Amino acid sequence: MASVISFIFWLLVIPFCIGLIPANFIPAEKRSPGFVLLSGYFGMWALFEIAAVPAVLWVEYDNFKIASAVFTVFTLLAAAAGVVLLYRNGKAGAPGLILGTRVTAVAKRFFAGTGVEWLLFFVLLGFQLYKAVAFTSFDGDDAYYVVESLLAQEAGVMYRILPLTGGSTGLDVRHAMAVFPMWTAFVSVRAGVHATIVSHVVMPLVLIPLTYLLYYEIGRILFVKMPRTGGKQIGKEQLQDAGRSVSGRENLPIFMIVMAVFQIFGNVSIYTNETFFLTRTWQGKAVAGALVIPALVWVFLLIYDKGVKNGRTDVGVWILLVCVNMTAGVCSSIAVFLVCLLVAVTTFCLAVAERDWKILFKVGAACIPNVVYMGIYVFMAYSYLL
Repeated sequence: MASVISFIFWLLVIPFCIGLIPANFIPAEKRSPGFVLLSGYFGMWALFEIAAVPAVLWVEYDNFKIASAVFTVFTLLAAAAGVVLLYRNGKAGAPGLILGTRVTAVAKRFFAGTGVEWLLFFVLLGFQLYKAVAFTSFDGDDAYYVVESLLAQEAGVMYRILPLTGGSTGLDVRHAMAVFPMWTAFVSVRAGVHATIVSHVVMPLVLIPLTYLLYYEIGRILFVKMPRTGGKQIGKEQLQDAGRSVSGRENLPIFMIVMAVFQIFGNVSIYTNETFFLTRTWQGKAVAGALVIPALVWVFLLIYDKGVKNGRTDVGVWILLVCVNMTAGVCSSIAVFLVCLLVAVTTFCLAVAERDWKILFKVGAACIPNVVYMGIYVFMAYSYLL
């Protein structure tokens, strides 16, 4: 029971509270539990990168214990800040940070007229979760990534012991800055559960629903159609809100079903994103493909939805973009390069579409952590070769 409570605290309560911070800086109509939880996870992983990467590179002994202590302080402070913001806004009579409207109204709009479609989606989701846990997949990478998590849990060090032999070693430059296995080890230590169990059982139960929650948030923005106005002229904002409410009932569950089917039948080779998503869910590169890259699409949809022409994009969205960029480094070192390339191309297209080149500087500023990350990686690799 204590382990279950610990999992709920570190994998649900803490991310949700952290997500209240960016939610404080966006309009009420964009706030949702999904936005709060997703932004909280990306914020939590960004904090873990700040705590763990310096410890890996410049602390030789007990670096995992030091990183865990620092990360615990960071997350608790961030979660407390989110709760304070929620309390302050509630006391001031401002719209709630979690929902812009009542929960009952959201539930009615969510399920109205689409019960069968949503039921089918949840059946597909349950099937994937059952297969991921009951028929867990093992591959050669487990001998490295899962064992690294276990070594951090048991020995208190990160990337200082060879996982294949158990002997001590110098810094593994190739993997040292991709600290996602260390976050798994942190969760394992806090819950008192073996790292292998956390990797193969707990992580799929968390990361698979989190990925579909991200798809749901993307679908909320994508599927907007013209509503019936009865010949009346309505404002632009009213038109957008009405369009979202109609399309959410009709198109969103179909979109979720299609995405679930793609994931189930996407195992056409061992290299597809769908294969990694369901059979290597606990690995950082799987998280990079399943969560980080789609999250960039989500963030840019939020930016475009608000519009950059008048420079009115919300501060909370920029905070989220920084956290997503930093999460790429937590998952995989090569993902940092891929994310920067995707961000650069997308930003250029957005600047052309909106005819506002200021967006290039804003997104460039959000990518500074990635530039620093790549600079450290190149420097460490060059020093290692010398």
